Amino acid sequence: MTAATAILDRPFGTISDLIRIHASERPDAPALIHKDERLRYGELDALMDRVVVALQGEGLVPGDRIAICALSSVAYAATFLAGLRAGIAVAPLAPSSTPESLVAMIADCGARLFFTDRATALALQGLDIPTKVITLDGNSFGTPWRQWLPIANWPLPDATPEPVEIDPKSAFNIIYSSGTTGTPKGIVQSHAMRWGHVNRGAAQSYGPEAVTLLSTPLYSNTTLVSFFPTLALGGCAVLMEKFDCGRYLELAQQHRVTHTMLVPVQYRRLMEYPDFDRYDLSAFVMKFATSAPFSAALKAEVLRRWPGGLIEYYGMTEGGGGFALVGHKHPDKLHTVGQAMAGHDIRLIDEDGREVPAGEIGEIVGRSLTVMNGYWNRPEQTSATLWYDAQGRAYIRTGDVGRFDEDGFLTLMDRKKDMIISGGFNIYPTDLEAIIVGHPDVVEVAVVGVPSDAWGETPVAFVVVRGATSAGDLRDWANAKLGKTQRLASVELLDQLPRSAIGKVLKRELRDGWAAA
Repeated sequence: MTAATAILDRPFGTISDLIRIHASERPDAPALIHKDERLRYGELDALMDRVVVALQGEGLVPGDRIAICALSSVAYAATFLAGLRAGIAVAPLAPSSTPESLVAMIADCGARLFFTDRATALALQGLDIPTKVITLDGNSFGTPWRQWLPIANWPLPDATPEPVEIDPKSAFNIIYSSGTTGTPKGIVQSHAMRWGHVNRGAAQSYGPEAVTLLSTPLYSNTTLVSFFPTLALGGCAVLMEKFDCGRYLELAQQHRVTHTMLVPVQYRRLMEYPDFDRYDLSAFVMKFATSAPFSAALKAEVLRRWPGGLIEYYGMTEGGGGFALVGHKHPDKLHTVGQAMAGHDIRLIDEDGREVPAGEIGEIVGRSLTVMNGYWNRPEQTSATLWYDAQGRAYIRTGDVGRFDEDGFLTLMDRKKDMIISGGFNIYPTDLEAIIVGHPDVVEVAVVGVPSDAWGETPVAFVVVRGATSAGDLRDWANAKLGKTQRLASVELLDQLPRSAIGKVLKRELRDGWAAA
């Protein structure tokens, strides 16, 4: 039994300790790659210690917080990992947030230090940052990162930080739910919750031979559920600042990538990329997807054209209940998000909080050992997200609506808030979207409910097309296939759908734009 295996067999361990073991046993093994910069495990471990010494030199102690807002880089990854080693909770923030929201999130989490880069610094010019700023890329907005470190040589020499005991229940990171308007909620995930993510990694073929290509940002839980198991289990993480089909495929071929995490819109763009089939992707072992609806047809195409398995995750950053669809093992269930993961208890409830009978539609609630501590400094909102069963056990409410089939596979209907109530009938936008995307000229579609004097709400489809189809012709084509209560009031043609940085369609922007027009 190796030292790493011994830790993984315990009820709790830390990612930091596992990296230390890999550095001791395999110091020259690659750990991080970004552009021309590479860190081996021995170098990563030494750099983490150097950052911890700098953090402790600033007076930070376990339980304090730091915030990071920057594009993916080796410095970003090392700072995040060092914060964890120091027992400090890391708040990774989205660069796509408004400058005012970023300042509000830094203040909300009480960050003692703020790490950023040039792009974010330019957006924040003229605003009062409520803490000391460290610039990861060395720009003049704050103290350059390499100068802030105790010794500025590179690679960095050994450093010995003060030892820290990590409480499994203590905050690992604070992930903010969004940052486009207002101040979002900070989701506090514990070290124990992340340890659960690491422990399931071995079953997904992560290990010393894994090379994981990550093109989604490090502030996103989508990325982190793949990033941390890769390093904890001794693999190599290849980071991209921004997704580009050609560059992604070049890196996958060059580094003989075995694992990746992508959102559905990235899979679609890769499948549409003219040169996709020219690249050697034979090293792939497993591909993952999460964060947005993933059509059955697209899953099937990925499985047909791209070597390796495909697993789709469904769950919330808050945790509670999660599902996994092992697509390569269940090709007849690609229209679902899979079955509940081991140890996850899932129920469906109605508007009154009662469990619905088998086969009926209800809101998804779940409980498991991987669950958030709560929303940062928001006890009332934490309580509002809980549902309790007859035994008084707490479940996380997802706000999503779904239905189980006879084999326990879950079909998602929609976000509860996106369901359209028209003339007293419940309309699920995903049902309409599944019909509309069947048109040969439709690339993608999002259906939202808009106010109607006659019906209360009525559905409108926002569509991206590749041909010369008119909005009126497409509406008539769709309405001929839809039920009477589902028929579209309008079809709006767009060049592209508004999306978040991790590929989620921003339906609120579509509704707001319609209302403004």
